[in-house]
Amino acid sequence: MAKYRIYTTSFASVYPLYVAKAGKKGRTKAEVDRIICWLTGYDDRELHARLAQRTDFETFFAEAPALNPARRSIKGVVCGVRVEDIEEPTMREIRYLDKLVDELARGRPMDSILREG
Repeated sequence: MAKYRIYTTSFASVYPLYVAKAGKKGRTKAEVDRIICWLTGYDDRELHARLAQRTDFETFFAEAPALNPARRSIKGVVCGVRVEDIEEPTMREIRYLDKLVDELARGRPMDSILREG
C-alpha cells in the first residue's frame, strides 16, 4: 500500500499552519502546544525537539510517548471525512489533531477541547 504524502511530511512544516489557524481566531501557540502534548504525551521539551529534528508525521505519531485514550471521544468531520470512521491508524491520529485545532480556532473552551469536562 502506498503511503499518504502527509506521512513523510515533516511535522515542523505543518506546525506553523496550526499556530496560524489558531492565531487568526485569537488563540495562542501555547494552546496549540497544549493540545498536541495532550494528544500525544510529548512534553513541551520533547515536542520542540521533534520540531527541531523535522520529524515526519508518521514517526511523530508512531513514537508518541502516550497517545491519550480520551482521543477516541473526538468526533466530527475534518476535510469532509468523519474522524471516527477513519480506519488507517496514523491518518486517524493526524485527523484527531486537525479536529482539535479546528475546535480551538472555533473558540471552544480548552477544557472542552481536551475532553476534561
